[in-house]
Formats: sequence, C-alpha cells, structure tokens
Amino acid sequence: MTAITERALNRSTLARQLLLERQPLGIEDAVRRVVALQAQQPASPYVALWNRVAGFAPAELDAALAGARVVKSTLMRITLHAVHVDDYAAFRAAVEPTVRGARLRDPRFKASGLTEADADVLLPGLLARAEVAGTSAELGERLAQEAGVEGSLTPTAWRMLRQYAPLWHEPVQGAPWAYVSGSGQRFVAAGRAHRPVLRDPEVVAEGLKVLVSRYLEGFGPASVADMAQFGLVQKGRVRAALGDDLEEFAGPGGTVLYDVPGAVRPSGEVPAPPRLMAMWDSVLLAYADRGRVLAPEYRKHVTRVNGDVLPTVLVDGYVAGVWRMAPDGTGVEVGAFRPLPGEVWEALEEEARGLRGLLTGRDAAAYRRYDHWWVKGLPVVETRVFG
Repeated sequence: MTAITERALNRSTLARQLLLERQPLGIEDAVRRVVALQAQQPASPYVALWNRVAGFAPAELDAALAGARVVKSTLMRITLHAVHVDDYAAFRAAVEPTVRGARLRDPRFKASGLTEADADVLLPGLLARAEVAGTSAELGERLAQEAGVEGSLTPTAWRMLRQYAPLWHEPVQGAPWAYVSGSGQRFVAAGRAHRPVLRDPEVVAEGLKVLVSRYLEGFGPASVADMAQFGLVQKGRVRAALGDDLEEFAGPGGTVLYDVPGAVRPSGEVPAPPRLMAMWDSVLLAYADRGRVLAPEYRKHVTRVNGDVLPTVLVDGYVAGVWRMAPDGTGVEVGAFRPLPGEVWEALEEEARGLRGLLTGRDAAAYRRYDHWWVKGLPVVETRVFG
C-alpha cells in the first residue's frame, strides 16, 4: 500500500476543490467538481465559487439557481447545501436514514403527538401543496388545515417535517445572494424528475454509493471516517458503499485512505496561493480529521461552540487566520494567527480587493452578524485592513 503524506493530502484537497488555481469553468461544472457548497449563509456559495472559478460572475450563479440547475436544500450533515440538480436525488437518498432519524425521531417532534407514520401520511399532501412555492408559514398553515392537524403541527414539529421533506429553497428575484433569511424564505417541492424515493433501502444504498464516489472525486483520498463525517452517516454504511475499484493508500498514522482511480494527487511541494474562504467552507468540514487544512490549536477559534465556522485565511494551504469586512466599511480586515511574510500579505491584499468587490457589489454586511466573535477575542497577532 502506497504511503501518502499529510502535505500531499492537503494538496490533493486543494486541487480537487479548485483552490490551487482558479479554473475557467462554468458554474454548473464548478459546482459538480466541488461536490456541494455549504449554504447556511446565503453569501457563502458565492464566496466559495469566487475562490475557485476564474472570472467568477455572481450573475451566473443567480441564473443557475433561478433555473433550478443548482438547488439549495437540507442534505449532508442535516444542513443546507447547494448542489447540482443532477446530484440532488442521489445525495438526498444517501442521507435519508440520518435526516429521518434526526427530524422525525427528535423528542421535540414526538412531543407534538405526531409519529413517523403520521409524517409519512402528511408528506404527499405537503409536496402537492409545495408544487407552488410558499413561505414556511403559508405551507404549514395550508397543510395543517387541509390535513386536520392544526393542534398537533406545532411550529417546532412543522419545522422538522419541512426539513425532512424533499423541498428546495426557492430563489428570490432581487435578493443580494438569491435568497432571503427568516420568514420571507420560500420553499418548493423538489422537481419530480429529481425527487428521491424515500425509505426504499435499494434507492438509499445506491444513493450512498453515488455520494461516496462523488465525495472521493472532490475530497479524496479519504478514510471511512472522513466519508462518514461528510454525510453524517454510519461507518458501516460507508464501508458497504465502497466501490471495488478504489485505490488504497496509507495515510498519516497508518490510516487506510481510499480514492477513485487516476485522480489528481499533487506533490506536497506544489505551491498553494493564499485564499480568503467563505464561512462554513466545505474544506473545513468535509473530514473527520480536520488537520488536513486546520491545525488543532486553531480549531476552537475557527469552529465556535455553537457551530459557526468563521471565514478563514488559507496560507500555504492551511488556516492561518480569519477575515471580515472592517466594521467601519473601509475594506477587508485580515487577522493572522501567526506572523506572515511580506509577500504573503501582498498576495492577501490582492485577494482582499477582489473579495471586497464581490461583497460590496451585493451586500457588504453579509457576515456582519458574526462580528461578535471578533469582539469576544481571537488569537490574532497581526491585523491589516485592505481597502
């Protein structure tokens, strides 16, 4: 079994995730290449693609979302992702047991008096009503009235049923990042041609095979634990989904890593340019061992106690700090966790100018609500603001 070093793993991740060099790709191709984009915060898919696509035009992502060629829904790790529509059904089927258990077996759902069986009865009616997009309140009220469950479909129970159902977030015309937050968000049933068959064991197993293969294409080489972390699925299910043709490597500590045949695996000596990453960027969340890009001593500062994952600075392929829009609006504030050489700061200045153009052109306050983490303290040893 061929050994592979930690730095080589880092470079493989950066190469697969289009972070060694921005690539001249169309939006749909780029989304498929990186597998899935974390999308809890509406601006994040845009920042993520700006880091990866040469000449990134936000309007092209707007159009892909408006045309439902890229869709946003609850998927891996029971959180919001933007994925190519052709991947949606397999990915949603792959995580069906996880999403079902987390939402329909949650004590808060059960406290309403509704059961899993009740949810299965309600689901077809919900999807029928959601053929026409509506806000959460509109869909919930219609469903409760027509199904006669007004007393049981509490706000919490409805939220969990909605998150379990194969619904897409509906883009909003004119919104800075194609979506709005809060009560104005609208939901629509997943397109019939892309709607997964839930609870069918064969469909679920086949979906996980697709997800595992696509994950390795975008994030490999990786361990069973890494794959399980990405989808939040059981390791036994991952092992059963591994293809027979996968290559095997010995990672740091002797961990067995798997990869698709013929995949790009650059040397650890390949240069990695600085990048200013989106909140919740997938490279920080796609592995059980986050040391591939995030040193253990920085993890608690970047991944906060409530699950917020701050916008980070990559230097030589690893997290070296954090960034935000300067509170006074003068530019992008970059804070380094360690001293950085002058040439790195020069490269970061160029990146910051491009990022500022992206954010101020749409919504410079996109991440402003998370500034309290800076106020509460971060181990920053040097700060620069680039206008």
